[in-house]
Amino acid sequence: MAEIKVPELAESITEGTVAQWLKKTGEYVEKGDYIVELETDKVNVEIISEESGVIQELKANEGDTVQVGETIAIVNAQGAIEQPKAAEVVEEKTVVEGKPESPKVEQPKVQENVSGTKQSPIASPAARKLARERGIDLSNVQTNDPLGRVRAQDVAAYEQKPASSAPTQQAPAPKTEKAAPVVETDNRVERVRMTRRRQTIANRLLEVKQNTAMLTTFNEVDMTNVMALRNRRKDAFQKENDVKLGFMSFFTKAVVAALKKAPLLNAEIQGDQIVLKKYYDIGIAVSTDEGLVVPVLRDADRKNFAEIEGEILDFASKARSNKLSLSDLQGGTFTITNGGVFGSLLSTPILNGPQVGILGMHKIQLRPVAIDAERMENRPMMYLALSYDHRIIDGKEAVTFLARVKALLEDPESLLFEA
Repeated sequence: MAEIKVPELAESITEGTVAQWLKKTGEYVEKGDYIVELETDKVNVEIISEESGVIQELKANEGDTVQVGETIAIVNAQGAIEQPKAAEVVEEKTVVEGKPESPKVEQPKVQENVSGTKQSPIASPAARKLARERGIDLSNVQTNDPLGRVRAQDVAAYEQKPASSAPTQQAPAPKTEKAAPVVETDNRVERVRMTRRRQTIANRLLEVKQNTAMLTTFNEVDMTNVMALRNRRKDAFQKENDVKLGFMSFFTKAVVAALKKAPLLNAEIQGDQIVLKKYYDIGIAVSTDEGLVVPVLRDADRKNFAEIEGEILDFASKARSNKLSLSDLQGGTFTITNGGVFGSLLSTPILNGPQVGILGMHKIQLRPVAIDAERMENRPMMYLALSYDHRIIDGKEAVTFLARVKALLEDPESLLFEA
């Protein structure tokens, strides 16, 4: 017998939720086959079997919370299933003329388990999640992926097909673990269970609000020069680096330079100590259907514009396909979030604990600006919002940081001279 246990996932993750069993009791698995998908606080992970054999027992149901190190399945490495115990006999009843037959104990057929069982299709976690929510049988979904892996877009395309083109087999009903029972008789009300990630986001945001002295200060930046430089260089930049020149590389470079002038914003509080960090791992907030995630751009001070833009693009792609790893999300010394992509003109971002600073970018909007005492011009302006922990950061340092970011963005060529 081989036990399938919840592996060590990350230092801060001690438990997960069984999102979906990819194999069933009695099904044969090869060593390395994915058995179960777990939903954790940050990402979904798939656990493999370390042995070949037949699944003897599943010890947790979908929707159950399981701990790291807990045994969640048993694989019979000999390739056969043990006889069920008396207390575990499964009764199969068939109705004949309105009367049930006597219970029968179904004897396992090892050979059918090995060669006759319909194998679960290979699918991405995002595809499995979407199929669960929509009640779609993945075995009916076609894919153009060369490796035969079903993707989320394949599931979405299948759902949009006309009913006449769908297989005659009725798709299974959506699984109930994702939604709590509706107790109201009013059909205008629906109760939906929060995902583990959304619960974690909610708890962490509440914890930050309760345990920090958070304050937000604002400034605005004239984006004229950044936009002009970007327009001049974007075609050559993309041709040379095979990635578009966006605004995030300018902001990341400016933030790193400003953090060097205001080092307390690149720190954290541990007990009665302030931990000053001499490296710059910048979190870039990315919105997904399941909530906000913050992958970390490591050693941002050592990266050029193309490297920054390339990594951010990769983060966005991974986030959309639910392929971010735990290592992508761990750590971070400061965070940048861009509500402007959704049209936000101004906001007060909440700290990403245990960090003590977060910079919010907003929508670039033409506004009349006084050039001097005599002239007004319409300029592309952006509000900046810096939220910080007032326990260790005073207003002087916060304003110094924002003023430095503003100065660098309004004279973007100066970023080239920042060490």
